[in-house]
Amino acid sequence: MLQDKRFLITGISDAGSLALHAAKAIVEQGGQVVCAGLGVTPHHTDLSDKAQAYLSANEAAFRETVKAELGEDTPIIILDATQEESMADLGTGLAENGLHLDGFLHSIAMDRTIRNKQVKPLLEVTQAEFSDTLGVSAFSLVRITHHLLKTGALRDGASICSLSYIAAEKVTFHPYRNMSVAKAALERITIELADELGRSRGIRVNALRFSPYLGSKAGTATLEPSDVEKAESMSPLGNAGPRDLALEIVHLMQPGLHITGEIRHIDGGYHIMG
Repeated sequence: MLQDKRFLITGISDAGSLALHAAKAIVEQGGQVVCAGLGVTPHHTDLSDKAQAYLSANEAAFRETVKAELGEDTPIIILDATQEESMADLGTGLAENGLHLDGFLHSIAMDRTIRNKQVKPLLEVTQAEFSDTLGVSAFSLVRITHHLLKTGALRDGASICSLSYIAAEKVTFHPYRNMSVAKAALERITIELADELGRSRGIRVNALRFSPYLGSKAGTATLEPSDVEKAESMSPLGNAGPRDLALEIVHLMQPGLHITGEIRHIDGGYHIMG
């Protein structure tokens, strides 16, 4: 299905990452993957010991996960979506190494207002916290796409997918607050890019909303087991699993489809409930 096609996968942090499930499914269908993950870049200067340790630990886990799950020959790029220079390096590095892409998965998010499963009330979120979350979780889709196209790393006719959540549309029983606004922005960016890039380059852009999931770092940062159980009971088919999400990403990555600007639900029908 994806034979001889190459895709960039962002957001792998460990073996529980949803992005890793997508990467595996792409490889199963004959595709190739390049993985970008968080770590120390040449543009990190004057890091505190705490920041250095955090980034180094993330990078080590990312590298070990890709090596163990996808093989030693899988290309790896360190990416920090808070840095414009790092996103520019991503495009340049891919192009210079002849790693041209038939699509990519945006699975990047960050929200410092969520700590120990406690969500800061929106009225207490600072402008800096809001801007950081919006920049990394939503606007990075624009900037990564910009740099991939500028360097010629992303082919015309490619497919772009991003991971969103139902909280972009309505308040859930486990509210995100600040992240909800960022996900709503991500989905609006998806629609605008679908129009803009579809007309100019035949590139498709879609977003996917997945069930509550405890297996990833994002899930464990916000959810309790009871939250997942509640969604399971509410959803007509029960919660979707990572494999369901991965196969839908594979479907949307297929060349030649006329599907774009979609906000897909892979959630067992959770979104149709009140």
